[in-house]
Amino acid sequence: MQRKNNSLFIKDISQGVLKPLGQIILFILGTSLVLSALMLLLALVLSGTAIDQKAFSDNGVSLMRFTLENLPQVLIDGITLGFVYAMIALGYTMVYGVLEFINFAHSEIFAIGAFVGVEILIALNGSGVLANATVLESYGWLVLAILAGMAASGIMAMIVERIAYRPLRNAPRLVPLISAVGVSFFLQDAIRLTESLTTGQFYRVFPSFGNFDSLVPLYNFAIGASNIKLSISVKSIWVIVAALVMLVGLNYLVNVTKVGKAIRAVAQSQSSASLMGINVNRIISLTFLVGGAFGGAAGVLYALKFTQINPYMGFFPGIKAFTAAVMGGIGNLTGALLGGMILGMLETFVGAYLSTFTMGAAGSEYKDILAFAILILVLIFRPSGLLGEQVAQKA
Repeated sequence: MQRKNNSLFIKDISQGVLKPLGQIILFILGTSLVLSALMLLLALVLSGTAIDQKAFSDNGVSLMRFTLENLPQVLIDGITLGFVYAMIALGYTMVYGVLEFINFAHSEIFAIGAFVGVEILIALNGSGVLANATVLESYGWLVLAILAGMAASGIMAMIVERIAYRPLRNAPRLVPLISAVGVSFFLQDAIRLTESLTTGQFYRVFPSFGNFDSLVPLYNFAIGASNIKLSISVKSIWVIVAALVMLVGLNYLVNVTKVGKAIRAVAQSQSSASLMGINVNRIISLTFLVGGAFGGAAGVLYALKFTQINPYMGFFPGIKAFTAAVMGGIGNLTGALLGGMILGMLETFVGAYLSTFTMGAAGSEYKDILAFAILILVLIFRPSGLLGEQVAQKA
């Protein structure tokens, strides 16, 4: 019996922890290698052209050298952004996997988590707690803000499901979709009204405390006469580590635990799951709770990374995360991770290199167009996503 239990434990750890970690490493390495190779190949093709000469005039180095010198830092920034998109995308893909509709209000759930976490930190900063905090204490306060953002967003997602979606569960699919759009606008204005009544400000800034803005040196290497110093900010490390822990935790929850089996059963067939004794409404509410909590955590981490938030902050990250979910295969947790990583990397590469490779004709602001262009291309050539499967329409 003991040997059997140990075997089951090892199997659970392998399936719930080691497998997702392996997938994450594979996705990061694969995306990094492909995009790096494409950029270096493009720089090689353009060597000696007017673009190469312009790059030398502006930066004092050739186009190839400019690409090589910036590549390591671009990869780190892309990985960080990819994890943020992946965390938001998981909220979309979980809800779609169970109910087969897109919760467009998820972007505002993301914003609610950001505001709750940031307001707590602003209050602590105003009382002088953060100014006197040690490094470890500052980490503890950040964890508190993340947990508060997760709780607020998760609870709000459950409330939205109970009020706006559950009564429409048997209605035509377009009806709950319209309801989701309405909830999205309602939550935007609710955040705005709350901030107006409590602080009088719509734009809030993540307080500066601890060592989150410090740079951690990773590696120094030479390219010709140049010495490249590769470093990563403490805040980026926090984003990556927190995202890793939560992504692995979610994978363990869904694939190993009884709750996860119930979620998968409801996703397969609500009526069959109900006959097996599963409380379908409770499982759907739990799915919204988990998806919303991930959105809230992503909101606080987004605020940590980009410092400023506003009531409409969820729109572009939400659209990009939805694009990532569709790219990977909507309803597929692994696909959401892959899509988020690809989109984050692509966006960072475009922001870093587009201006140089177009001689200033197109700047980094065009990176926002990329998400919509990718969404159109994926829907045209592979509607099921990179890891999705063609599924027959239910009768």
